[in-house]
Amino acid sequence: MSRSLPWSRAARSGGHTAADEAATVPAATGPVSAGRPSALRRYAPPVAALAALGLVAACSGPPKGGGSGKETAFKLSAGTPAAAGGIDSFTWAVYAEPPTLDYISAFDYPANTILSNVCESLMRWTPQLTMAPGLAEKATQPNDLTWVYDLRAGVRFHDGGTMTADDVVFSLGRQLDPENGAAWNSNFSNVETVTKTGPLQVTVKLKQPDSQFPQYMATAAGVVASKAGVEKAGEDYGTSGSLDCTGPFKLGTWNKGQSIELQRFDGYWGTKAKSAKAVFTFLTDPNARTNALLSGEADGGYLIPTESYDRLRASGAGTLYFGEGLSTVNVNVTSMKGALGDVRVRRALSLALDRRGFVKAGLGGAGTVTSALTTKAIWAGAPAAVRASAFDTLPSPDQNIEAAKRMIEEAGATGKTLTVATSSIGQDVSVLATAIQDAGTRIGLKIQLKTIAPNAFTSLFTDPAAREGIDMFPETYYDSITDPMDMLSNFQTGAYQNYAGYSDESYDALADKARAEYDPAKRFSAAAELQKKASDQVLWIPVAEWPTAVFLNKRITGAPTTISYLYYPWAADVGAAAR
Repeated sequence: MSRSLPWSRAARSGGHTAADEAATVPAATGPVSAGRPSALRRYAPPVAALAALGLVAACSGPPKGGGSGKETAFKLSAGTPAAAGGIDSFTWAVYAEPPTLDYISAFDYPANTILSNVCESLMRWTPQLTMAPGLAEKATQPNDLTWVYDLRAGVRFHDGGTMTADDVVFSLGRQLDPENGAAWNSNFSNVETVTKTGPLQVTVKLKQPDSQFPQYMATAAGVVASKAGVEKAGEDYGTSGSLDCTGPFKLGTWNKGQSIELQRFDGYWGTKAKSAKAVFTFLTDPNARTNALLSGEADGGYLIPTESYDRLRASGAGTLYFGEGLSTVNVNVTSMKGALGDVRVRRALSLALDRRGFVKAGLGGAGTVTSALTTKAIWAGAPAAVRASAFDTLPSPDQNIEAAKRMIEEAGATGKTLTVATSSIGQDVSVLATAIQDAGTRIGLKIQLKTIAPNAFTSLFTDPAAREGIDMFPETYYDSITDPMDMLSNFQTGAYQNYAGYSDESYDALADKARAEYDPAKRFSAAAELQKKASDQVLWIPVAEWPTAVFLNKRITGAPTTISYLYYPWAADVGAAAR
C-alpha cells in the first residue's frame, strides 16, 4: 500500500459439514470500490507442493540492495537491540491522528502503526520482511484457484470470545462488500467466495489465479476481528470502544485530538508484550515531535522529521536507526488534462529535477536518488538477470536542464502553468514541491504551489475533489508486500492510485499476466517490463529511495527498523533498554 504521508492445495476434509458450507461470503459482482494500492517476499509453488506458508518464509531472506551507507548519510540496521526486560509503559510520537482504526480503512501510516499491535491477520509480515503464519497456523494451495487457511486453536479476542472460522469469513467479507468502501477492496477483486470449511478452517476460491492475494493476507487486508464485536459496535466500530481483535495489545483510552492508549492483553496467544501500556501521542508539528523526542515526552517514533536527524544524533538522548523501507519518494502525476498530457513535458520535468539536491535538503541525506518506481530491495527474490533488466534500461536520474528545455520547446509548452500541492506536514514534502517549482521554472514552465493543511493531505489520496485543480503532488509510496506488483499495479486502468487516468491495453494485459503468475521468476520478469513501460510514460516522477527511520531514547529498545511495523505487532517487542 501506499502512504498518504507526503511526504496491499489440498483442502482439508475433516470437520466439513453442510452448516460449514452455509457460512460463505461470495464476492460482489458490482464495481470494485475504493481499494488501496498496495507484497510478500515469496510464494507458494503453483500447486500443492506448498504444505504450509511457513515454507514460504523459510525460502525468503531479508531484502537486499538498500542503501549501503558507504556513499550516503545513513546505514541500514537489521534491527535494534532486544529488550532487557519489561516496563510499565512507553510513549510513541505519531504525526497525525487516524480518523478511524477500522481495519478495512487502515491504509496509511498513523492507523497501521497503531492497529498492527491490536488486530492481527491470517498471515504475518516479519521484521525481516518475510511472510510467516499469523492467525492461520498454515495456508495450503491445492490448486491455482484455491487457498485453504487452517486457524490456530484457542485464540481469544480482547472481549473474551474465541476466534472461529465464522469470524474469518465475516472479517474478509467486510473487505469484499463494495458497500463498505474498504480501502483494501481491490485486493479481493479475484475472490469468488470465502467459505467456512471446518470449525477452524476457511477456504478462499478465486475467480482466476492471483499471486498477490495470499501475500495481502499478511496486511490489514487479512485482519480477523470478532464478528460479535464488530456487530455490537455498529457504525461506531473503529472510532470508539473496543476493536475486539486478538493482538498483544487492546484498545484503551482514546483521547480525541491528543492520544491513544493501548493496554497489554494478558490473554494473548503468543509472546506477551513487554510493556504494560503503549501511548501514542499525536504531534502534527514536526518541531513539536522532535522536541518531544529530545525531552523524553515521547520515548520514540517512526517517520522522524528529516530536518531533525542531525539534532537527534547529536543530542545523546537516544539512537536514530534506519531500516529497509521499501519506499520511494515520487512526484505523483494527478492530471493529464493540461500540459502534462504531453509525455514530453513529463519527461522534461523529470530530467530537470535536482534529485541529489532534494535528497540532501529534503531527506537530510538519508536516501538514494533513483529514476525507478520501485526500490531495489523489492526485487531481492528475482533472478539476477531479471533484477538487472528492471533497472538497466531506465533513464539516468541526473539533471540535464538544457535537454529538458529542448523538450518543452518541442512540445510547445513554454509558458504553460502547472499546479503542485505542498504542505508543512514535513520537510520532504515542502522541499520536493519547491524543487519541482525550480525545475519547471528553469525549463520555461510556470509552477504554482498550492498549500494543503497537514491533516488534509491524506484526502489527496482518497478524495477526487481534493485533487481538483492539482497537476502533481509529492507522495512517498511504500510497498505493503515484498513484490514489485504492489507498486506497478497502480497504473492499470481504473486502479485506485491511477489518479491521472492512464489507460493502456498492453500495460493492463501484462499486469494481469504478472498477477496471475505464481512462479516468482516469471512474475518478476513481467514486472520488469511493466516498470520500463511505466517509466517511459513518466506516470509518476521517481525521485529517491527512502529508508525507514526510527528513534529510541535510552529508556527503551526492541522496535524493528524495517517497514514491517505497519503489519507486525512491533510494540510488543519494546521493553527496557537495561535491567
